[in-house]
Amino acid sequence: MSVETLSFDRRGGGWSVLATLADADGSARHPFIRAMCAPGAPTRDLADAIHLLCALHGRHPGVIDHAVGHGHSQTAQPWLEAASEAFADERALLARLTAAAGPIPSTPGQAESEAAVNAQRHALDMLAQSDRVGCAVGASIALVLDWHAVRALMGAAADRAGFAPLPSNLPIDAETQTIAVTLAAEAPVERAMSFGAQQLLAQHRALWDLAEARKSARDRS
Repeated sequence: MSVETLSFDRRGGGWSVLATLADADGSARHPFIRAMCAPGAPTRDLADAIHLLCALHGRHPGVIDHAVGHGHSQTAQPWLEAASEAFADERALLARLTAAAGPIPSTPGQAESEAAVNAQRHALDMLAQSDRVGCAVGASIALVLDWHAVRALMGAAADRAGFAPLPSNLPIDAETQTIAVTLAAEAPVERAMSFGAQQLLAQHRALWDLAEARKSARDRS
C-alpha cells in the first residue's frame, strides 16, 4: 500500500495551519514509513514498527480519549466523541496486527527503546490533558490527519499477515475541517491547536526515527 501526500483545501485559517503541518511534518513524509509501505519491506522491520506503534497508541485511554474531557468546547465534543469511538476500532486492529506480527524482533538497546516510547506516551498523555484551551483538540486533529499514513503502514502489515483490515471510521476531512475552522475563530485557541498538532506530529516523527535506528542496529548485528 502506497503512502500518498494528502491534498487539503487550505481555506480557513485554523484548517490551513493544521493541514499544512500534517502535509509538511506528517508520517507520510518520513522515509521509514515509505520504506515499510513499499513492496518487499523486510518482515521483521515491519513487525517491529507495529510493535512500537502499539506501544505508543495501543493503550486506552489514548490521545483522543483524554481530549474528550479536556476539549473545553461543546462545539468540539461531538467530533471528539466520534473520533474516540472510531479510534477504539483502530486500537483493536493494532492489537490484532501486533499479535499476528509475533514477538518483537530482537534488537540491541531494547531497554532504551522501551524507555523512549514510554516517555513519548507520557508526553502525549500530558499534551492531551493540557488545560490550555485548544491544545488537546489540536493534538487529536493532527492524530486523525496523520493516521492516513499510519493506516498505510498498518495496511502493509495486514497484507503481510494475510488479512484485510476494515475501513477506518475516523472523521472524514470535511468534518475535521469544519471543527478546526470553527474553533480557530479565536487567535489564542488557534495557536494552542497549532501547538498541540506540532507536538503530536513531532512524537510520531520521533517514533519513526526510533524504528529506523532499530532497523539499522539489527542490520549491523
